[in-house]
Amino acid sequence: MRVAFAGSPAAAATVLDHLVSTRHRLALVITQPDRSRGRSSRLVPTAVAEAAEEHGIPVLKPTSINDEFVLAAMREADLGALAVAAFGQILREPLLSEWLCLNVHFSLLPKYRGAAPVERAIMDGVSRTGVTIMRMDEGLDTGPIALAASVEIGPDDDAMGLTGRLAGVGGPLLADTLDAAEDGSLSLAPQPEEGVSYAAKITAEDRSLNPERPARAVVDHVRALAPHVGATIVIGGHALKVWAAKVHDGDRLARPVEARDGRLLVRCADGAVELLQVQPPGRGRMGADAFLRGWRGDLTPGA
Repeated sequence: MRVAFAGSPAAAATVLDHLVSTRHRLALVITQPDRSRGRSSRLVPTAVAEAAEEHGIPVLKPTSINDEFVLAAMREADLGALAVAAFGQILREPLLSEWLCLNVHFSLLPKYRGAAPVERAIMDGVSRTGVTIMRMDEGLDTGPIALAASVEIGPDDDAMGLTGRLAGVGGPLLADTLDAAEDGSLSLAPQPEEGVSYAAKITAEDRSLNPERPARAVVDHVRALAPHVGATIVIGGHALKVWAAKVHDGDRLARPVEARDGRLLVRCADGAVELLQVQPPGRGRMGADAFLRGWRGDLTPGA
């Protein structure tokens, strides 16, 4: 089958790389426009754009996949399907009706519909998630399901690591769905009406750690935003990003924040967490011991 692929980040590139190895012909890749990065504001292509160029696949970088020139290119490519993974744009009519549009969604639908299913699952402390291949419709991840596979969330998984594992599962699952579509055996089942939840996009408000929650919940919050967003905590009037943490298994702290032998500890509702890797304002990421050696402020929590 001739297929177009729409995606943007590294996880989507993993799915694309797998499709290239299958019997299906990747005729066109659609991805987000290049974005400026770093202090130089240099334009950088998406991971999917780079992967497509390596495979010699034509690439489009529209501000909207629904633009007429994109639809014209898809019609000219004589496609059997459009495969979508972590693309970052909303598909609308007539695109949705003109092609079989299949989405690789990183949750077991109908749980965690929306933009941040991996982050929200880890943040909620659940032990399993998965990948769902669904036919896209005009709703928010509401289309019928073709295939799904469950994936365990380990206690030390962060968002990037888990996303990579899910992408590794999603590529073969998508290929199996395209195989079924090509040979006429594709079966689609409506999503269950029960168990619906939404994974809203991560906002600045979501980054703030709340030490009044249980220690395990605080650690899960850190894992959910690592290593791409970063949770934050205010100590001594400075907002520190927290990139890694673990539950402290020692005695309860006498003060809200303590430094013990190069360890940075924060009291929580039922114990404490140890901040393992932090990032002070204007500095790079560092271990808690390096942070404490260079810290000249106090350890008072909050502003």
